[in-house]
Amino acid sequence: MENNWVKVYTTENPVTAEIIKQGLIENDIAAVIMNKKDSSYQTFGVIEVLVNQKDFDAADTYIKSTETE
Repeated sequence: MENNWVKVYTTENPVTAEIIKQGLIENDIAAVIMNKKDSSYQTFGVIEVLVNQKDFDAADTYIKSTETE
């Protein structure tokens, strides 16, 4: 993996992370999930969605446009 991946979204919910990742991919933004949850308990840690550094602004704009809060 190249070193130019940056975190664009963090959640504790794996389904939310997957939805965000798929939305980014559908908008031509390469994205991957980094699961940092403890494998023994699955209650500690977070899941991060990473994008290429050059796509950060577009990804951030997309994520903000989908938030319902």
